[in-house]
Amino acid sequence: MTEQSSLSAIGSYTTGERAAIIFSCMLGFALDLYDVLIMPFLMSSIQSSLGISLTQVASVTSLTLIGSVIGGALFGWLGDRIGRKQALQLTLGVFAAGSIASAFAWDYWSLALLRFITGIGLGGEWGAGMVLFNEAWNKDRRGIGSAFIQGSAVVASAGASIVGVWATTSFSVEWGWRIALLTGGSPILLMIFIRFFMPESKAWLQFDRARKSGLVERKVKTTNTMLLMFQGRLLPISLMCLAWMMAYMFCYYGIVVFMPTLMQKSLGAPPEVVRNISVIASVVGGCSYISMGLLNDTFGRRFGALLPGLAWGAMACGLYVFAHDRFAGSLFGFPMFWVYIAFVIGNSALGVVGTWLSEIYPIEVRSTAVSFIYMAGRGIGSFAPVVVPLAAGWFGGQLALGMMIVVPAIIIFLAMTLSLPETRGRELAAAGAQRSGQTA
Repeated sequence: MTEQSSLSAIGSYTTGERAAIIFSCMLGFALDLYDVLIMPFLMSSIQSSLGISLTQVASVTSLTLIGSVIGGALFGWLGDRIGRKQALQLTLGVFAAGSIASAFAWDYWSLALLRFITGIGLGGEWGAGMVLFNEAWNKDRRGIGSAFIQGSAVVASAGASIVGVWATTSFSVEWGWRIALLTGGSPILLMIFIRFFMPESKAWLQFDRARKSGLVERKVKTTNTMLLMFQGRLLPISLMCLAWMMAYMFCYYGIVVFMPTLMQKSLGAPPEVVRNISVIASVVGGCSYISMGLLNDTFGRRFGALLPGLAWGAMACGLYVFAHDRFAGSLFGFPMFWVYIAFVIGNSALGVVGTWLSEIYPIEVRSTAVSFIYMAGRGIGSFAPVVVPLAAGWFGGQLALGMMIVVPAIIIFLAMTLSLPETRGRELAAAGAQRSGQTA
């Protein structure tokens, strides 16, 4: 297979196919994150309904994220073996089933198990969709396209806050959180759309034909894609990528899970004010994602992660300085509002992750590597909901100071951002897969 024929096939997607791909990826990621982000708004209701502690209900989020690591490895491997599209449909099915079943949990252990299963489904969605997108998209516009996909996080955040507050205030303590979790079954509709309208990655189809003909396997020492991503030149890259993603996720979940509780219980902001802050921050975050996408297409992948990382640094400073400033009646005069704005701007670093990782790895391990690294990061991030309350206890129950435990993660994230190789403009042709063990 020649480089020219490979590139020709990659460029043969119709406008409708490209639209279906980016729509599916945006909606899939939004539903994924929505299911995670709605939990902070349900924690108090779940505590009261099931009679469990804050630590136990926080650990449910941790177990969901740990399950996503297993799902990332499993469905990432499937994406490299059976295709991006089929893996995406399977992961959405597990995700939807687990979320619906979680609504009928009767105690801590049943909820923990069902959310763990939900996490397994969540684990594969992002990697399968993101890899397919990057293999199908124009290399000069991957940054902005990826930013739109990751930017759907703001829809997820706003949706989670609106539905979470609505469900817990409109229904009984027993039923509010259950109704909210039932909405997590909506990926079933996306599965149907993907089945009929979204194409398979043409780069993967070409690679699969070459693999079945024996042209690829003879050049690769192992067919275990998990081992392959930690061999040769990929070993140091994979270690840096893991540290990078783990640091991002620890910081993200160390703040996002506890910010509603901090603003309401510690600083006296009413629930409707917290909801309004979440919606405003979602709009700001969406603009930030798009801006960073344009910047990382223009100046490089590193630039699109570095600026948001610095915004997180500003967030950490504000969190420390304004840890005790209570809500005094003015939303824009509430210091924690501006701290949260800095946080959501920092979140837009995620907009470059899918594209940067997809460009770093060769096609035979791409789905495995992208899924596993992202979800391993989530796995480490899952410890944040447990570590933050412990740190708060060390500071006499001051939640804001407990959240400062994310500062080392911010430093690691910035260091890895400066260390990873720049990949802007790199082709993701199937022909490149034959250079096993090299960055494409």
